[in-house]
Amino acid sequence: MELHVVINGRKDLTGQLYRQLRSAIESGRLAAGTQLPPSRLLAEQLGISRKTVSDTYAQLTYENLLTGVIGKGTYVNARPASIVRKQSHRELAGADVVETWRNMPDLLRHPPPESALRYDFIGGATGKGQFPLDDWRRCTAHALRQIANAKGFYSQPEGLPALRNAIARHIAFSRGVNCQDDDVVVCNGAQQALDLISRVLTRPGSLVAMEDPGYPPARLLFGSHGATVAGVPVDEQGVCVDLIPDGTRLIYVTPSHQFPLGMPMSQPRREALLARAYELGAIIIEDDYDSEFRYEGRPADSLQSMDERGIVAYVGTFSKTLLPELRLGYAILPPAILEAVILAKRLTDQHTSTLPQWALAKFIAEGCLLKHIRRCHALYAGRRERILARMGDDLSPWFEAVPTTAGFHMAVLCKVPFDLPLVIELAKKAEVGLYSLDGFFNEAPVRPGLILGFGAIELLDIDIALDRLRDILQQVA
Repeated sequence: MELHVVINGRKDLTGQLYRQLRSAIESGRLAAGTQLPPSRLLAEQLGISRKTVSDTYAQLTYENLLTGVIGKGTYVNARPASIVRKQSHRELAGADVVETWRNMPDLLRHPPPESALRYDFIGGATGKGQFPLDDWRRCTAHALRQIANAKGFYSQPEGLPALRNAIARHIAFSRGVNCQDDDVVVCNGAQQALDLISRVLTRPGSLVAMEDPGYPPARLLFGSHGATVAGVPVDEQGVCVDLIPDGTRLIYVTPSHQFPLGMPMSQPRREALLARAYELGAIIIEDDYDSEFRYEGRPADSLQSMDERGIVAYVGTFSKTLLPELRLGYAILPPAILEAVILAKRLTDQHTSTLPQWALAKFIAEGCLLKHIRRCHALYAGRRERILARMGDDLSPWFEAVPTTAGFHMAVLCKVPFDLPLVIELAKKAEVGLYSLDGFFNEAPVRPGLILGFGAIELLDIDIALDRLRDILQQVA
Protein backbone atom coordinates (compact mmCIF):
# COMPACT_ATOMS: atom_id res chain seq x y z
CA MET A 1 0.00 0.00 0.00
CA GLU A 2 1.41 3.40 -0.96
CA LEU A 3 1.87 6.17 1.60
CA HIS A 4 -0.32 9.14 0.69
CA VAL A 5 2.10 11.97 -0.15
CA VAL A 6 1.57 14.52 -2.94
CA ILE A 7 4.64 16.07 -4.63
CA ASN A 8 4.02 19.15 -6.77
CA GLY A 9 6.65 20.17 -9.30
CA ARG A 10 10.39 19.71 -8.79
CA LYS A 11 11.14 22.50 -6.30
CA ASP A 12 11.75 22.15 -2.55
CA LEU A 13 11.18 18.39 -2.67
CA THR A 14 12.65 17.78 0.77
CA GLY A 15 10.52 20.56 2.25
CA GLN A 16 7.34 19.23 0.63
CA LEU A 17 7.95 15.71 1.92
CA TYR A 18 8.99 16.95 5.39
CA ARG A 19 5.92 19.17 5.87
CA GLN A 20 3.48 16.47 4.79
CA LEU A 21 4.98 13.74 6.94
CA ARG A 22 5.24 16.01 9.99
CA SER A 23 1.62 17.15 9.56
CA ALA A 24 0.42 13.55 9.21
CA ILE A 25 2.27 12.52 12.39
CA GLU A 26 1.15 15.52 14.48
CA SER A 27 -2.49 15.19 13.42
CA GLY A 28 -2.54 11.51 14.28
CA ARG A 29 -3.20 10.38 10.70
CA LEU A 30 0.03 8.40 10.94
CA ALA A 31 -0.51 6.65 14.27
CA ALA A 32 2.24 5.77 16.71
CA GLY A 33 3.96 2.55 15.73
CA THR A 34 3.16 2.90 12.02
CA GLN A 35 6.04 1.67 9.84
CA LEU A 36 7.01 4.01 7.02
CA PRO A 37 8.10 2.65 3.64
CA PRO A 38 11.83 2.10 3.15
CA SER A 39 13.52 5.16 1.69
CA ARG A 40 14.24 3.42 -1.61
CA LEU A 41 10.62 2.29 -2.06
CA LEU A 42 9.13 5.68 -1.14
CA ALA A 43 11.55 7.43 -3.51
CA GLU A 44 10.44 5.16 -6.36
CA GLN A 45 6.76 5.75 -5.58
CA LEU A 46 7.14 9.55 -5.51
CA GLY A 47 9.64 9.82 -8.37
CA ILE A 48 12.25 11.61 -6.26
CA SER A 49 15.78 10.76 -5.15
CA ARG A 50 16.46 8.39 -2.30
CA LYS A 51 18.66 11.06 -0.67
CA THR A 52 15.64 13.40 -0.42
CA VAL A 53 13.68 10.75 1.46
CA SER A 54 16.65 9.80 3.65
CA ASP A 55 17.29 13.44 4.58
CA THR A 56 13.62 13.91 5.50
CA TYR A 57 13.57 10.77 7.64
CA ALA A 58 16.78 11.93 9.35
CA GLN A 59 15.32 15.35 10.20
CA LEU A 60 12.09 13.83 11.60
CA THR A 61 14.14 11.33 13.60
CA TYR A 62 16.20 14.21 15.02
CA GLU A 63 12.93 15.90 16.07
CA ASN A 64 11.89 12.64 17.78
CA LEU A 65 8.93 12.13 15.46
CA LEU A 66 10.43 8.97 13.93
CA THR A 67 12.56 6.12 15.26
CA GLY A 68 14.86 3.97 13.16
CA VAL A 69 15.23 0.35 14.22
CA ILE A 70 18.26 -1.36 12.70
CA GLY A 71 17.26 -4.29 10.55
CA LYS A 72 13.53 -3.54 10.82
CA GLY A 73 12.69 -0.08 9.51
CA THR A 74 11.48 3.40 10.42
CA TYR A 75 8.52 3.87 12.77
CA VAL A 76 6.35 6.75 13.97
CA ASN A 77 6.95 7.70 17.61
CA ALA A 78 4.12 8.03 20.12
CA ARG A 79 3.04 11.67 20.27
CA PRO A 80 -0.16 13.36 21.44
CA ALA A 81 -2.15 14.62 18.52
CA SER A 82 -2.48 18.40 18.31
CA ILE A 83 -5.93 19.62 19.28
CA VAL A 84 -7.66 21.49 16.49
CA ARG A 85 -10.94 23.22 17.25
CA LYS A 86 -13.70 21.72 15.11
CA GLN A 87 -16.87 23.52 14.20
CA SER A 88 -19.71 23.09 16.71
CA HIS A 89 -23.02 21.72 15.45
CA ARG A 90 -24.59 25.00 16.65
CA GLU A 91 -22.59 26.88 14.00
CA LEU A 92 -23.98 24.82 11.12
CA ALA A 93 -26.72 26.03 8.79
CA GLY A 94 -28.58 22.80 9.64
CA ALA A 95 -28.13 23.24 13.41
CA ASP A 96 -31.85 22.86 14.14
CA VAL A 97 -31.98 19.49 12.38
CA VAL A 98 -28.81 18.22 14.07
CA GLU A 99 -30.17 19.35 17.45
CA THR A 100 -33.39 17.43 16.86
CA TRP A 101 -31.43 14.22 16.29
CA ARG A 102 -29.11 14.89 19.25
CA ASN A 103 -32.12 15.27 21.55
CA MET A 104 -33.93 12.18 20.29
CA PRO A 105 -34.23 9.55 23.06
CA ASP A 106 -32.16 6.42 22.49
CA LEU A 107 -34.74 3.90 23.68
CA LEU A 108 -34.38 0.10 23.80
CA ARG A 109 -30.64 0.28 23.27
CA HIS A 110 -29.06 -2.95 24.44
CA PRO A 111 -26.12 -2.56 26.85
CA PRO A 112 -22.62 -3.53 25.67
CA PRO A 113 -21.62 -7.12 26.49
CA GLU A 114 -19.10 -6.06 29.11
CA SER A 115 -21.84 -4.36 31.17
CA ALA A 116 -24.38 -7.19 30.93
CA LEU A 117 -25.92 -8.37 34.19
CA ARG A 118 -25.77 -11.94 35.46
CA TYR A 119 -29.57 -12.37 35.45
CA ASP A 120 -31.05 -10.25 32.70
CA PHE A 121 -34.73 -10.09 31.71
CA ILE A 122 -33.93 -7.91 28.70
CA GLY A 123 -36.49 -8.08 25.90
CA GLY A 124 -35.81 -8.72 22.23
CA ALA A 125 -32.63 -10.69 22.93
CA THR A 126 -31.84 -14.38 22.60
CA GLY A 127 -29.10 -16.51 24.09
CA LYS A 128 -26.43 -17.76 21.71
CA GLY A 129 -26.30 -21.11 23.42
CA GLN A 130 -29.17 -22.52 21.36
CA PHE A 131 -28.04 -21.07 18.02
CA PRO A 132 -27.07 -23.90 15.62
CA LEU A 133 -23.57 -22.68 14.81
CA ASP A 134 -22.54 -25.83 12.94
CA ASP A 135 -25.51 -25.61 10.58
CA TRP A 136 -24.96 -21.89 10.07
CA ARG A 137 -21.24 -22.40 9.43
CA ARG A 138 -22.03 -24.97 6.73
CA CYS A 139 -24.59 -22.62 5.14
CA THR A 140 -22.09 -19.75 5.24
CA ALA A 141 -19.53 -21.91 3.44
CA HIS A 142 -22.17 -22.55 0.78
CA ALA A 143 -22.75 -18.78 0.56
CA LEU A 144 -19.05 -18.14 0.00
CA ARG A 145 -19.04 -20.64 -2.87
CA GLN A 146 -22.02 -18.86 -4.45
CA ILE A 147 -20.28 -15.51 -4.19
CA ALA A 148 -17.07 -16.96 -5.63
CA ASN A 149 -18.99 -18.12 -8.70
CA ALA A 150 -20.81 -14.79 -9.16
CA LYS A 151 -19.70 -12.04 -11.56
CA GLY A 152 -19.09 -9.47 -8.84
CA PHE A 153 -21.90 -7.08 -9.78
CA TYR A 154 -24.27 -5.39 -7.35
CA SER A 155 -27.24 -7.54 -6.39
CA GLN A 156 -30.97 -6.81 -6.58
CA PRO A 157 -32.29 -4.30 -4.01
CA GLU A 158 -35.29 -6.55 -3.30
CA GLY A 159 -33.04 -9.45 -2.31
CA LEU A 160 -31.70 -12.68 -3.78
CA PRO A 161 -34.35 -14.75 -5.57
CA ALA A 162 -33.34 -17.83 -3.54
CA LEU A 163 -33.96 -16.06 -0.23
CA ARG A 164 -37.19 -14.41 -1.37
CA ASN A 165 -38.48 -17.83 -2.36
CA ALA A 166 -37.40 -19.36 0.95
CA ILE A 167 -39.08 -16.56 2.95
CA ALA A 168 -42.31 -16.79 0.96
CA ARG A 169 -42.51 -20.55 1.54
CA HIS A 170 -41.61 -20.26 5.22
CA ILE A 171 -44.20 -17.65 6.18
CA ALA A 172 -46.89 -19.29 4.06
CA PHE A 173 -46.26 -22.50 6.00
CA SER A 174 -45.81 -21.04 9.48
CA ARG A 175 -48.04 -17.95 9.44
CA GLY A 176 -50.49 -18.52 6.59
CA VAL A 177 -49.27 -15.41 4.77
CA ASN A 178 -50.54 -15.21 1.21
CA CYS A 179 -47.66 -14.09 -0.99
CA GLN A 180 -45.46 -14.84 -3.96
CA ASP A 181 -41.70 -14.50 -4.26
CA ASP A 182 -42.09 -11.15 -6.05
CA ASP A 183 -43.93 -9.66 -3.06
CA VAL A 184 -40.90 -10.09 -0.77
CA VAL A 185 -38.30 -7.37 -0.11
CA VAL A 186 -35.29 -8.41 1.99
CA CYS A 187 -34.19 -5.73 4.45
CA ASN A 188 -31.54 -5.06 7.08
CA GLY A 189 -33.84 -6.01 9.92
CA ALA A 190 -37.47 -5.05 10.44
CA GLN A 191 -36.46 -1.48 11.31
CA GLN A 192 -35.30 -0.83 7.75
CA ALA A 193 -38.57 -2.23 6.44
CA LEU A 194 -40.47 0.30 8.58
CA ASP A 195 -38.18 3.06 7.34
CA LEU A 196 -38.68 2.20 3.68
CA ILE A 197 -42.47 1.98 3.96
CA SER A 198 -42.58 5.29 5.83
CA ARG A 199 -40.33 6.93 3.23
CA VAL A 200 -42.69 6.16 0.37
CA LEU A 201 -45.94 6.96 2.21
CA THR A 202 -45.27 9.93 4.48
CA ARG A 203 -43.97 13.44 4.25
CA PRO A 204 -43.70 16.20 6.87
CA GLY A 205 -47.10 16.66 8.45
CA SER A 206 -48.49 13.26 7.43
CA LEU A 207 -50.53 11.48 10.10
CA VAL A 208 -49.37 8.05 11.30
CA ALA A 209 -51.36 6.06 13.87
CA MET A 210 -49.81 3.44 16.11
CA GLU A 211 -50.60 1.56 19.28
CA ASP A 212 -50.05 3.31 22.60
CA PRO A 213 -48.20 1.80 24.42
CA GLY A 214 -46.17 0.70 21.47
CA TYR A 215 -42.74 0.18 19.96
CA PRO A 216 -40.66 3.35 20.60
CA PRO A 217 -38.19 2.94 17.70
CA ALA A 218 -41.13 2.87 15.26
CA ARG A 219 -42.63 6.01 16.80
CA LEU A 220 -39.30 7.83 16.66
CA LEU A 221 -38.63 6.67 13.11
CA PHE A 222 -41.97 7.93 11.79
CA GLY A 223 -41.41 11.20 13.61
CA SER A 224 -37.93 11.56 12.11
CA HIS A 225 -39.58 11.66 8.67
CA GLY A 226 -41.64 14.63 9.82
CA ALA A 227 -44.84 12.66 10.36
CA THR A 228 -47.25 13.42 13.18
CA VAL A 229 -47.61 10.22 15.21
CA ALA A 230 -50.98 9.71 16.89
CA GLY A 231 -51.01 7.22 19.74
CA VAL A 232 -54.10 4.99 19.72
CA PRO A 233 -54.98 3.31 23.04
CA VAL A 234 -55.17 -0.48 23.32
CA ASP A 235 -57.44 -2.66 25.41
CA GLU A 236 -57.67 -6.40 26.00
CA GLN A 237 -58.70 -6.90 22.33
CA GLY A 238 -55.91 -4.81 20.84
CA VAL A 239 -55.85 -1.38 19.25
CA CYS A 240 -59.05 0.69 19.67
CA VAL A 241 -59.93 1.05 16.00
CA ASP A 242 -62.66 3.65 16.52
CA LEU A 243 -60.02 6.06 17.92
CA ILE A 244 -57.83 6.02 14.78
CA PRO A 245 -58.08 9.65 13.62
CA ASP A 246 -59.32 10.83 10.24
CA GLY A 247 -56.55 11.70 7.81
CA THR A 248 -54.33 8.81 8.86
CA ARG A 249 -52.32 7.41 5.94
CA LEU A 250 -50.21 4.80 7.78
CA ILE A 251 -51.21 2.53 10.69
CA TYR A 252 -48.62 0.53 12.63
CA VAL A 253 -49.81 -2.44 14.72
CA THR A 254 -48.48 -5.65 16.33
CA PRO A 255 -51.63 -7.82 16.22
CA SER A 256 -50.17 -11.26 16.99
CA HIS A 257 -48.36 -10.20 20.16
CA GLN A 258 -49.05 -6.59 21.11
CA PHE A 259 -45.82 -4.81 21.93
CA PRO A 260 -45.16 -4.48 24.82
CA LEU A 261 -48.25 -5.74 26.69
CA GLY A 262 -48.47 -9.03 24.81
CA MET A 263 -52.18 -9.74 24.20
CA PRO A 264 -53.27 -10.78 20.69
CA MET A 265 -55.73 -8.70 18.68
CA SER A 266 -59.18 -10.28 18.55
CA GLN A 267 -60.72 -11.39 15.27
CA PRO A 268 -63.52 -8.76 15.33
CA ARG A 269 -60.95 -6.05 16.02
CA ARG A 270 -58.81 -7.24 13.07
CA GLU A 271 -61.80 -7.07 10.75
CA ALA A 272 -62.66 -3.60 12.03
CA LEU A 273 -59.07 -2.44 11.51
CA LEU A 274 -59.02 -3.61 7.90
CA ALA A 275 -62.32 -1.84 7.25
CA ARG A 276 -61.11 1.39 8.87
CA ALA A 277 -57.84 1.38 6.92
CA TYR A 278 -59.70 0.87 3.65
CA GLU A 279 -62.04 3.72 4.53
CA LEU A 280 -59.06 6.02 5.18
CA GLY A 281 -57.04 4.87 2.17
CA ALA A 282 -54.28 3.94 4.62
CA ILE A 283 -51.66 1.21 4.57
CA ILE A 284 -51.38 -1.04 7.63
CA ILE A 285 -47.94 -2.17 8.76
CA GLU A 286 -48.36 -5.55 10.47
CA ASP A 287 -45.21 -6.08 12.52
CA ASP A 288 -45.13 -9.81 13.25
CA TYR A 289 -41.90 -9.72 15.18
CA ASP A 290 -41.96 -12.91 17.28
CA SER A 291 -45.17 -14.86 16.67
CA GLU A 292 -43.29 -18.02 15.62
CA PHE A 293 -43.26 -18.90 19.31
CA ARG A 294 -46.86 -19.74 20.29
CA TYR A 295 -47.66 -21.57 23.52
CA GLU A 296 -51.43 -21.92 23.81
CA GLY A 297 -54.66 -21.42 21.89
CA ARG A 298 -55.24 -21.61 18.18
CA PRO A 299 -53.13 -19.38 15.96
CA ALA A 300 -55.01 -16.39 14.59
CA ASP A 301 -54.92 -15.39 10.95
CA SER A 302 -52.43 -12.70 10.07
CA LEU A 303 -53.93 -9.42 8.93
CA GLN A 304 -52.15 -9.93 5.63
CA SER A 305 -53.94 -13.22 5.01
CA MET A 306 -57.30 -11.52 5.73
CA ASP A 307 -56.54 -8.57 3.46
CA GLU A 308 -58.52 -8.69 0.21
CA ARG A 309 -57.81 -5.11 -0.90
CA GLY A 310 -54.00 -4.91 -0.83
CA ILE A 311 -53.62 -2.56 2.15
CA VAL A 312 -51.43 -4.60 4.52
CA ALA A 313 -47.62 -4.58 4.54
CA TYR A 314 -46.43 -7.59 6.55
CA VAL A 315 -43.05 -7.07 8.25
CA GLY A 316 -40.98 -9.84 9.82
CA THR A 317 -37.48 -10.34 11.17
CA PHE A 318 -34.94 -13.08 11.80
CA SER A 319 -33.38 -11.12 14.68
CA LYS A 320 -35.71 -12.84 17.13
CA THR A 321 -35.59 -16.36 15.70
CA LEU A 322 -31.85 -16.39 14.94
CA LEU A 323 -29.46 -13.62 16.00
CA PRO A 324 -29.89 -9.82 16.12
CA GLU A 325 -26.37 -9.39 14.73
CA LEU A 326 -27.44 -10.86 11.39
CA ARG A 327 -29.64 -7.81 10.68
CA LEU A 328 -31.95 -9.65 8.34
CA GLY A 329 -35.65 -8.93 7.98
CA TYR A 330 -38.24 -8.70 5.24
CA ALA A 331 -41.44 -7.05 4.13
CA ILE A 332 -44.33 -8.61 2.20
CA LEU A 333 -45.68 -5.63 0.31
CA PRO A 334 -48.98 -4.94 -1.46
CA PRO A 335 -48.71 -4.05 -5.15
CA ALA A 336 -49.58 -0.40 -4.51
CA ILE A 337 -46.24 0.33 -2.79
CA LEU A 338 -43.96 -2.54 -3.87
CA GLU A 339 -42.21 -0.76 -6.76
CA ALA A 340 -41.73 2.43 -4.74
CA VAL A 341 -40.22 0.59 -1.79
CA ILE A 342 -37.77 -1.30 -4.04
CA LEU A 343 -36.59 2.01 -5.50
CA ALA A 344 -36.26 3.50 -2.01
CA LYS A 345 -34.23 0.46 -0.98
CA ARG A 346 -31.89 0.94 -3.95
CA LEU A 347 -31.36 4.60 -3.06
CA THR A 348 -30.85 3.84 0.64
CA ASP A 349 -28.23 1.08 0.56
CA GLN A 350 -28.36 -0.56 -2.90
CA HIS A 351 -29.01 -4.00 -1.37
CA THR A 352 -28.57 -6.08 1.75
CA SER A 353 -25.29 -7.98 2.00
CA THR A 354 -25.53 -11.11 -0.14
CA LEU A 355 -23.35 -13.37 2.04
CA PRO A 356 -25.92 -13.74 4.87
CA GLN A 357 -28.71 -13.84 2.26
CA TRP A 358 -27.23 -16.90 0.57
CA ALA A 359 -26.58 -18.53 3.93
CA LEU A 360 -30.10 -17.89 5.22
CA ALA A 361 -31.69 -19.13 1.99
CA LYS A 362 -29.95 -22.48 2.40
CA PHE A 363 -30.63 -22.51 6.15
CA ILE A 364 -34.36 -22.17 5.53
CA ALA A 365 -34.51 -24.47 2.50
CA GLU A 366 -32.84 -27.34 4.40
CA GLY A 367 -35.30 -27.08 7.29
CA CYS A 368 -32.73 -25.78 9.78
CA LEU A 369 -34.86 -22.76 10.66
CA LEU A 370 -37.96 -24.78 11.53
CA LYS A 371 -35.84 -27.21 13.55
CA HIS A 372 -34.26 -24.31 15.41
CA ILE A 373 -37.66 -22.71 16.12
CA ARG A 374 -39.01 -25.99 17.53
CA ARG A 375 -35.97 -26.32 19.80
CA CYS A 376 -36.27 -22.72 21.03
CA HIS A 377 -40.03 -23.09 21.48
CA ALA A 378 -39.49 -25.81 24.07
CA LEU A 379 -36.91 -23.70 25.92
CA TYR A 380 -38.99 -20.52 25.92
CA ALA A 381 -42.14 -22.38 26.94
CA GLY A 382 -40.41 -23.68 30.05
CA ARG A 383 -39.09 -20.24 30.97
CA ARG A 384 -42.49 -18.63 30.39
CA GLU A 385 -44.25 -21.18 32.58
CA ARG A 386 -41.73 -20.62 35.36
CA ILE A 387 -42.25 -16.85 35.35
CA LEU A 388 -46.04 -17.25 35.26
CA ALA A 389 -45.89 -19.67 38.19
CA ARG A 390 -43.92 -17.18 40.28
CA MET A 391 -46.23 -14.31 39.33
CA GLY A 392 -49.14 -16.41 40.53
CA ASP A 393 -47.36 -17.38 43.75
CA ASP A 394 -44.98 -15.37 45.94
CA LEU A 395 -44.82 -12.35 43.58
CA SER A 396 -48.61 -12.11 43.25
CA PRO A 397 -48.94 -9.42 45.98
CA TRP A 398 -47.06 -6.98 43.74
CA PHE A 399 -47.51 -8.06 40.10
CA GLU A 400 -50.13 -9.41 37.71
CA ALA A 401 -49.08 -10.95 34.39
CA VAL A 402 -50.82 -9.76 31.22
CA PRO A 403 -52.24 -12.81 29.40
CA THR A 404 -50.02 -13.59 26.41
CA THR A 405 -49.85 -16.61 24.13
CA ALA A 406 -46.78 -15.93 21.99
CA GLY A 407 -43.29 -14.46 21.84
CA PHE A 408 -40.53 -14.48 24.42
CA HIS A 409 -41.41 -11.56 26.64
CA MET A 410 -44.33 -10.80 28.90
CA ALA A 411 -45.59 -7.73 30.69
CA VAL A 412 -46.40 -7.74 34.39
CA LEU A 413 -48.40 -4.84 35.82
CA CYS A 414 -48.06 -3.45 39.33
CA LYS A 415 -51.02 -4.36 41.52
CA VAL A 416 -50.14 -1.98 44.37
CA PRO A 417 -48.24 1.34 44.43
CA PHE A 418 -44.52 1.13 45.20
CA ASP A 419 -41.32 2.84 44.06
CA LEU A 420 -40.68 0.88 40.87
CA PRO A 421 -37.59 2.89 39.74
CA LEU A 422 -36.00 2.21 43.12
CA VAL A 423 -36.75 -1.51 42.80
CA ILE A 424 -35.16 -1.58 39.34
CA GLU A 425 -32.05 0.20 40.64
CA LEU A 426 -31.72 -2.12 43.65
CA ALA A 427 -32.20 -5.14 41.39
CA LYS A 428 -29.38 -3.91 39.15
CA LYS A 429 -27.07 -3.85 42.17
CA ALA A 430 -28.13 -7.46 42.81
CA GLU A 431 -27.12 -8.39 39.22
CA VAL A 432 -30.76 -8.62 38.04
CA GLY A 433 -31.75 -6.68 34.93
CA LEU A 434 -35.34 -5.34 35.06
CA TYR A 435 -36.98 -2.96 32.60
CA SER A 436 -39.93 -0.63 33.13
CA LEU A 437 -42.94 -0.27 30.86
CA ASP A 438 -42.90 3.52 31.25
CA GLY A 439 -40.92 4.26 28.10
CA PHE A 440 -43.40 2.45 25.86
CA PHE A 441 -46.25 4.84 26.66
CA ASN A 442 -46.48 8.08 24.70
CA GLU A 443 -49.85 9.81 25.11
CA ALA A 444 -51.79 7.12 26.99
CA PRO A 445 -51.61 7.11 30.80
CA VAL A 446 -48.69 5.01 32.01
CA ARG A 447 -49.57 1.65 33.55
CA PRO A 448 -46.67 0.89 35.91
CA GLY A 449 -45.06 -2.49 35.38
CA LEU A 450 -42.18 -4.46 33.94
CA ILE A 451 -41.42 -6.10 30.63
CA LEU A 452 -39.78 -9.47 31.33
CA GLY A 453 -37.86 -10.95 28.42
CA PHE A 454 -37.03 -14.63 28.73
CA GLY A 455 -35.09 -15.22 25.54
CA ALA A 456 -31.66 -14.58 27.06
CA ILE A 457 -32.03 -15.87 30.64
CA GLU A 458 -31.58 -19.55 31.44
CA LEU A 459 -34.39 -21.50 33.10
CA LEU A 460 -32.31 -22.31 36.18
CA ASP A 461 -31.50 -18.61 36.64
CA ILE A 462 -35.11 -17.43 36.67
CA ASP A 463 -35.90 -18.51 40.23
CA ILE A 464 -32.64 -17.05 41.53
CA ALA A 465 -33.40 -13.70 39.87
CA LEU A 466 -37.03 -13.61 40.99
CA ASP A 467 -36.03 -14.57 44.54
CA ARG A 468 -33.83 -11.47 44.60
CA LEU A 469 -36.67 -9.37 43.20
CA ARG A 470 -39.03 -10.69 45.87
CA ASP A 471 -36.55 -9.87 48.63
CA ILE A 472 -36.14 -6.33 47.30
CA LEU A 473 -39.91 -5.83 47.12
CA GLN A 474 -40.26 -6.96 50.72
CA GLN A 475 -37.60 -4.45 51.77
CA VAL A 476 -39.13 -1.57 49.82
CA ALA A 477 -42.66 -2.34 51.00
